[in-house]
Amino acid sequence: MKKFDANAAAPKDSGIFGLPFTVEEAALVLLPVPWEVTTSYGRGTAQGPQAILQASKQIDLFDIDLGNFFEAGIAMLDESKDIQTWNKAASQLAQEIIAEGGVEAAPALAANAAKVNQYSVKLNDYLYAETKKLLSQGKHVGVVGGDHSTPFGAIQAFLEKYPDMGILHFDAHADLRAAFEGFEYSHASIMHNVIEKTALKKLVQVGIRDFCEEEFDYIKKNNSRIITFFDAALAEQKLNGIQWATLCDEIITCLPQQVYISFDIDGLDPRFCPHTGTPVPGGIDLREALYLIKKVAQSGRTIIGFDLNEVSPGDADLSIEANPAAEWDANVGARLLYKLCGWTLAGKA
Repeated sequence: MKKFDANAAAPKDSGIFGLPFTVEEAALVLLPVPWEVTTSYGRGTAQGPQAILQASKQIDLFDIDLGNFFEAGIAMLDESKDIQTWNKAASQLAQEIIAEGGVEAAPALAANAAKVNQYSVKLNDYLYAETKKLLSQGKHVGVVGGDHSTPFGAIQAFLEKYPDMGILHFDAHADLRAAFEGFEYSHASIMHNVIEKTALKKLVQVGIRDFCEEEFDYIKKNNSRIITFFDAALAEQKLNGIQWATLCDEIITCLPQQVYISFDIDGLDPRFCPHTGTPVPGGIDLREALYLIKKVAQSGRTIIGFDLNEVSPGDADLSIEANPAAEWDANVGARLLYKLCGWTLAGKA
């Protein structure tokens, strides 16, 4: 750090946020997951980690809330070649099924869906093993997707270390569908899998505005474990003059002492993420999201880790020159990621 100038432009060969840290030196390690196998609308999230990495080098490191928190060390692992290979193979199988309307509409493709599920299990096992290893080394860990199916294995590892943790889930979607389109580990099923396959005690959802009746009934059925702050209700309360700070207090009251944040960027108003895979009108403002995260940390709770998903550059070419409009998504994603890193490093798990 003696030779590192935090006020200068990021060196060409620098890491995430232009920082000089190795994984061994870093207090917080980011796991990039280039995965979008079951994406059923817009694509491009597999390129999210690389797009964020590029955009992150434009961020000024000094933070008005947290000062020079980056000095603790933040590093991002290289993308796994195995994940890249699995993503390509599984995507080819999955997209054929999705084009037909899912396995229910095309039962002849059920064998292909089973293969997709096998690839997803490989991904889950990889994330579980890598996260568990890093946590055992005393590292903070954040997952950078990829679509929102990516963090399941990481969440399993976090729950082993922090069995009383809760999840604060930002999203436009409830993600409580069972095996959507025949895919057990669909991006639309991540929280259903967490509820059904782990012992998570509390899931607190914010910004939800796109869900089916089955998911709505599932929330009611599991109301001891799932608390959902629907976007329509939050918006109506704000229109009636209730301050966001008051609503944040209500949300935070539902959370346990240790909090894992699962952030699907489409939980934001789509003006912040127009190229995300499944944008939905409405949502919360970026400043509102950052305020809620800050208030969680200041409430005496500890943010133990996080995932950030569904950031998409919207195009195969990540260069700003060739794809200037999509750089906005990565720009917003990188800044949100930096704040997630900061508030995680500020805690004492």
